[in-house]
This record gives sequence, C-alpha cells and structure tokens, in this order.
Amino acid sequence: MDGLKKHLVILGSTGSIGRQTLDIVRQFPERFELVGLCNGYNSDLFRQQVDEFKPKFVNTLGEFESGYGGAKLIPTEEIVSLPEVDLVVAGTVGCAGMSSTLAAIEHGKSIALANKEVIVMAGELLMQKAREHGATILPVDSEPSAIWQCLEGETSPPKRLVVTASGGAFRDYKWDDLHDVTPEQALKHPTWSMGKKITIDSATLMNKAFEVIESQWLFDIPFEQIDVTIHRQSIVHSMVEFEDGTLKAQLGPTNMGQPIQHALFFPERVANPSLPTIDAVAMGSLTFEEMDPSLYPCFSLAIEYGQMGGTYPAVLAGADEAAVQLFLDGQIKFTDIPNAVQKTLEMHEIVAEPSIDDTIAAANWATEITLSSNKSSIILG
Repeated sequence: MDGLKKHLVILGSTGSIGRQTLDIVRQFPERFELVGLCNGYNSDLFRQQVDEFKPKFVNTLGEFESGYGGAKLIPTEEIVSLPEVDLVVAGTVGCAGMSSTLAAIEHGKSIALANKEVIVMAGELLMQKAREHGATILPVDSEPSAIWQCLEGETSPPKRLVVTASGGAFRDYKWDDLHDVTPEQALKHPTWSMGKKITIDSATLMNKAFEVIESQWLFDIPFEQIDVTIHRQSIVHSMVEFEDGTLKAQLGPTNMGQPIQHALFFPERVANPSLPTIDAVAMGSLTFEEMDPSLYPCFSLAIEYGQMGGTYPAVLAGADEAAVQLFLDGQIKFTDIPNAVQKTLEMHEIVAEPSIDDTIAAANWATEITLSSNKSSIILG
C-alpha cells in the first residue's frame, strides 16, 4: 500500500454492493485507489464508473472496448491476482463468483466477501486454501459481519451464534397462502433494499440457511451451535453467546454501508457522515421470535443438504439460483421454488470429497437441470 491508501478491485461494480462500495470510495479518495472494476451487463453504468474512477483494468460481460477511459480489458481472474491489489470486494451474485474469489484467495489477497454462495458451495475448500495462501476473508453480508464484529478481540470461542432474520416479505403468511403471490409482491422486503435474487431468497429464508452454512465455515463452529431467530426490526444483525452467559450483539441501521465500510477500513473504524446511524430511543422496541420452520420449507431443505456436505451444497446453490430466476420469469410459482430445488438435489449423485472443479461442475449441472426440467413442464399447478 502507498501509505494508508488501499488498492481495490470491485467485482460486481454495477450491483448493489458494488455501487455502495463506490459511494464509500468517493467519500475517501485519499484512502482508496481503484485498480480494477468488473461487472455484468449494465454497460451504461459501467462506462460511467470507468469515466469517474479511471481503473487501469476492467472486465465486463457487456459491451466495452479495451482502452476505453484508459482501461485495459483483461480476465477477472488476472485482475484480482495483480500484485498491486490489496483488497478484492466480491460483490457478485450467485455461483459465478467462484473462479474470481478462488483466484484472489490463491494469490493471498484480502477479500471483502458479500457473495455467500461461494462459501456455501465450497466452504471447507476455500477456508483451507485461505489458510494455505495467507488470504484473509472479511465478511460483508450483514449477519456474518455482525458475528465477526462480536468476535473481534475475544480470546474465548463462542458457545452459540444467533443469526437474525427479518422473516422476509411474507413473514405474516402461512406457506399454503403463498401459491399465487407475484414476483412484485415477493420483492417488497419489509426492511431491506437489496438485489432481486437475495430478496427472493429472503422471502423463502433460503438466504438464512445459506448464512448458517456460511457461518459454520467462516467461524469454525458446528451447525448445532447456530440458531436463527426472527427479528422484525432488522436492527440487531446477529448475536454471539459465550460460555459465561454473555450475549453480545451488533446493532446498526438497515443499510449495507456499515458492513462494507468495516471491511474496507478494517481494523480501523472511520467516521463517514454519508452513512445513516441509529438512535437507541428512536429505534423503539426490539422483538425476537422463534422461527417456525413450517413457514419456510426452503430453510429446512437447505440445512438438511448443507449438513450432508460433499457436492450437495453446490447443487443447492445452483438449483436455488435457477429456481429463483424461474419464479422471477413467471415460469413457476413461489411455492414451487423448494420443490424445484429438492427435485434437483434428489437427482444428484454426490461426490463426497469434491475438488473445486467438482464443486463448480455440480453447481453448473444443478442450474441447467433445474432450468430445463421446470421450463419443459411448468409446475403452475
């Protein structure tokens, strides 16, 4: 680093996490330099970002000519591996983020990880490679970030992790009442503003099962020591219980700016007037409820197959990604999402001790199978 300046690569720069990361970079131009930007198909916004931040290297799935804005177009895996890169912000969505995250780990980078699917798919392998290569994984997703912050400075291991969940768009409905809900209804999250995929996963609580699986690997703790509670206000982002009975919580506004900034500046905490804060009196009462698994069949399904290990978690991630897209496209009903995922899981022949290549292949197979089997015989019931 040049003094205090960190050299960044942002994966998924035009997505929600990427845009909010760039908002923080704007606030602290003396602390960050953009080495690389990578995105999907939002070419117009991507060009605006290149014009503003002038990265040396870029990668995109959209239209872009190498040399535009002085940026060279090279593979994402090469960008994250550059020797001058200090921190990679992994703000991609879904299974596609695996290869770039793996490349960053193998080159010993610090990774601000917002993509929970890659840890779900191959948590044991990625954590092992991070130890081998001296890479640091900094959780950005609000719940793992909260757990991480609660554990900072502690020398005793946690007795229990308590992951909080808003309950999603349909938390006051019975599962049988959701057959005819629309994508527009499912995307109306009661407390958070997020991308489409994670918002649907929040409505099914698949995202919470992913966070349980993710936390198991990030914090090296067994499944049975991780609980989930419904917390409607989304102010307490997670809690950690210790052997002496202390329950430690991390509170914050429903805004991803704080966990992103914590990862960017770690181990510092820096004032940022552009980020919202919370007031203890103004936030009012906080409630915690037992989660009813019957309302969230995706959660139980994901935990069951997540515990089986092998290539099942990769299939789970790939099948869920496809099922969510099918629902958003009007191909299946909301209540068909767990059916579509389970059908693919039951078709899979597990590889008990997979390689990274096995994991990627399993996720890709699951996506293709889920899409093809449900598009050909729509389960509209």
